[in-house]
Amino acid sequence: MIKINEVKKYDGETVEIRGFVKQVRDLKKMQFLVIRDITESVQVTVFKNEENKALNEKIAALTLESSVKVKGKVHVDDFVKLNGVELLAEEVTVANLANNNMPIDLTDFNESNRDLRMDWRFLDLRSREHQLIFRVQTTAEMAMREFWIENGFTEIHSPKLMGNPSESGAELFELNYFGGKAYLAQSPQFYKQMGIAAGFERVFEIGPVFRANKSFTSRHDTEFTSVDCEIAWIDSYEDIMKFEERWIEYLVKRVKEKHGDEIKEVLGREITVPKVPFPRVTMEEAKEIIKSLNYTVPPETKGDLDPTAEKLLGKYFKEKYDSDFVFVTEFPTSIRPFYHMYKEGDPTKTLSFDLLWNGLEVTTGAQREHRFPVIVKQGIEKGLIPANAIDANGEVVRENLPQGLKDYLSCFDYGCPPHGGYGFGLTRMLMNLLGYTNVREVTFIYRGVDRLRP
Repeated sequence: MIKINEVKKYDGETVEIRGFVKQVRDLKKMQFLVIRDITESVQVTVFKNEENKALNEKIAALTLESSVKVKGKVHVDDFVKLNGVELLAEEVTVANLANNNMPIDLTDFNESNRDLRMDWRFLDLRSREHQLIFRVQTTAEMAMREFWIENGFTEIHSPKLMGNPSESGAELFELNYFGGKAYLAQSPQFYKQMGIAAGFERVFEIGPVFRANKSFTSRHDTEFTSVDCEIAWIDSYEDIMKFEERWIEYLVKRVKEKHGDEIKEVLGREITVPKVPFPRVTMEEAKEIIKSLNYTVPPETKGDLDPTAEKLLGKYFKEKYDSDFVFVTEFPTSIRPFYHMYKEGDPTKTLSFDLLWNGLEVTTGAQREHRFPVIVKQGIEKGLIPANAIDANGEVVRENLPQGLKDYLSCFDYGCPPHGGYGFGLTRMLMNLLGYTNVREVTFIYRGVDRLRP
């Protein structure tokens, strides 16, 4: 048995292929099938005559998307429109005959039928286009791991069940846990930092996270794959940005090497390896640029950027610096978590960043606060820790720390080194890399506010 993309190598030989029936043409003197596997499609030709009568009847009864095995002689001929090769069938075995009433048209991909296609996702995914997406995803994840491992990282798998809400407890899924309460993890953040406190120095994780986000946008979901890493002994959050841009350069290069030609053929998209370093701009500078483009960020963002501002900023840096990427730094303390380090001399700003890719946020990262009294103080300022957790002398009163944060805060009470890291959105990466506009298309099985099936 060989893959269909290898058939052309066996001109004049008898081979066996396996796949789905993509097309059936039953003519007066000939029958033609198009068979598709994960690699390619090929034409199968059968002559109608007395000798082939049983085979002709079997092919006439075939339905689209049936799974079959075909044995036949390879004939390479430029006259054959489909890749210049055909298989002259000698034997066709039907592994599973498909229902003749197809619920979706596998050739019709548009916004109006997306919900129906999501209902029948296993069929929707049979297209070459969609299978390419997930082969690219596989290569990208492998490249991420290669780069991390070459740079001394250890892979971790953090728990997805938590006994206490993290941070403010917003957007949490709560569930019954043997009569008590548990929560699905929104992020592996606390556990990554525990890995640093454990002395691993460099850790990464690719795994699911859950957020009860009541959003119906094209870029949000309630369960998604988060890509995270944390690095010890950094001197600045600049070290994290330098690492991430080289990591992205590496993974895009690997995707281009392995899939660039097919992506261009199937999706009509040229993969361009980004140039490093990526541009950097502070939040204050970003807002000035956006203002110069005749747009004002709405006040309800509370100091953050809204999607329109991100798109404008992405377009600006593409036109001015020919970069698809830009780091936005120094986010306001008011909208960042309590564990982000504050800027020295200006506690209204954090040593944090977002990375925009084609005007879409794909990363949030920061230098973390590792000093025990300081992180407790910042938790008090955020209203997450009671004021009496620090006494009049500035000492931490450990017994007054909230139970839900004690395990986490203890990491910093026993010599945790300076560190920082980032979280990266896998589906948003695929959207940008392959030119899609909706996370539903690049998610294997999507979960959203109104979707818990299939």
